Amino acid sequence: MTAETAPDSLRETVRAKYAERARRVADAEPDDSCCGPSSPCCASNSDPITSQLYACDEVEALPEAALKASLGCGNPTALASLAPGEVVLDLGSGGGIDVLLSARRVGPTGFAYGLDMTDEMLALAEQNRAEQGATNVRFLKGHIEDVPLPDATVDVVISNCVINLSADKGRVLREAFRVLKPGGRFAVSDVVAQGELPADLRTDMEAWVGCVAGALEEDEYRRLLAEAGFVDAEVEVTRAYDARQIAAQHLSEPARGEWDESAFARFDASGGRLVSAFVRARKPLTS
Repeated sequence: MTAETAPDSLRETVRAKYAERARRVADAEPDDSCCGPSSPCCASNSDPITSQLYACDEVEALPEAALKASLGCGNPTALASLAPGEVVLDLGSGGGIDVLLSARRVGPTGFAYGLDMTDEMLALAEQNRAEQGATNVRFLKGHIEDVPLPDATVDVVISNCVINLSADKGRVLREAFRVLKPGGRFAVSDVVAQGELPADLRTDMEAWVGCVAGALEEDEYRRLLAEAGFVDAEVEVTRAYDARQIAAQHLSEPARGEWDESAFARFDASGGRLVSAFVRARKPLTS
């Protein structure tokens, strides 16, 4: 691992980015509907990763701040087939949109935990929980590489475009496996690389925060899941991206200049593309 992507440095860069997002949301004037320019439910959001992830009727009853704080790349709560009475953990829960949706799906006999490392996001999520009146929700402070819950606590682990931001994804998956009950489900949305990302992009910190450089290659994702103990792993592509569009959207001008056309050409030549994927796996009933 290079110095540029050392775990502590990467974690602080990610924390600062998400803290700034939470502050901007907290300071903004409320919109009249869920379909504002930064909403993850409607076409007015031009970001190729975060736009149109939720149906407006699905999230219209949620606090506006939960929608505006969302930086996901999918809708794991819909894809995870959550059932009443289940216990759910959202890794990197941000402003709480997927936790609140999960709490609604599992009902009063179920429970939804959200885990985040950023104080500003946790404060925003707690504000959203109170506004929603959700009583089957708890937000925890911590790192997704070290989940502050006992073994075999939850039925389902979800996450939304966060695992790619970790510098130690193997440890994240081992922790997810640990806190799942036997037979529990891993069901996350994440950015995945198909083909080999150029090394110069992978060392760019801004690209990590933009969900690009940290994307696991699909076979590597499957390998790490198996090493953690999971079975029945599936990677289902839900959206494909133009790598040039992602770079233009998420990298600063100097960074875009450094990742020149030759890097795009190398990525194309490898058959590469960046995709959002729904990643499923299961913890065996017996180990």
